[in-house]
Amino acid sequence: MASTNDLKNGLVLNLDGGLWSVVEFQHVKPGKGGAFVRTTLKNVLSGKVVDKTFNAGTKVETATVDKRTMQYLYKDGEDFVFMDMDTFEQIPVQGGTVGENANYLLPEAEVTVAQHEGVPLYVELPTSVFLEVTYTEPGLQGDRSTGGTKPATVETGATVNVPLFIGTGEKIKVDTRDGRYLGRS
Repeated sequence: MASTNDLKNGLVLNLDGGLWSVVEFQHVKPGKGGAFVRTTLKNVLSGKVVDKTFNAGTKVETATVDKRTMQYLYKDGEDFVFMDMDTFEQIPVQGGTVGENANYLLPEAEVTVAQHEGVPLYVELPTSVFLEVTYTEPGLQGDRSTGGTKPATVETGATVNVPLFIGTGEKIKVDTRDGRYLGRS
C-alpha cells in the first residue's frame, strides 16, 4: 500500500482488479476544501487511458512489476519464447501480449519484459531497430529528388514506407513505436 502523496510516473497501481500505470499526476490544493491528486492512468494490459481523482493521503494498492532484460529466441506457434539474461530461464509470452512489436522483433534481440506475479504484461522494444529490406520495387531514374515513398517489406515481414532510393538488400533503421523509416545504416 502507498499513499497518493507517494505517486510517481511509471508506478503501477492495482485498482478495481486491474493494473494501471501512472502516466501523469498533479497535486492540487484549492483555496477552499481539501487537497486532492488528479491522475492520468493507463491500463497495462488493454492500453485504455482514464483520468481519476483521489483525495490527498488516500491509500492505494501498488502492484509489483518486475522488468527484466530478456533475449528473444524463437516463435513457438502463437507464443514468443524469451530467455532471461541473468538466470537463462526461458519463458513463453503470448502473441497478443507482444502485439505490434512482433513486426520489429528479430531473433537474439534484447528487450524488456515486464511481469506481474509471473504473468508477462508487455514487451518493450528499443526505440529503433535495423532491419534488412527483403523486397521493394526498384526506384525509377529521376525519381530520387521528389521526396516520395514506396512500400518495402523487411525481414520480419512488416511493411515500411521508405524513400524511393532504397533498394532490396539494404539495411534500414525503423522506429519501433510507429513504424517510420529513420535512415539507413
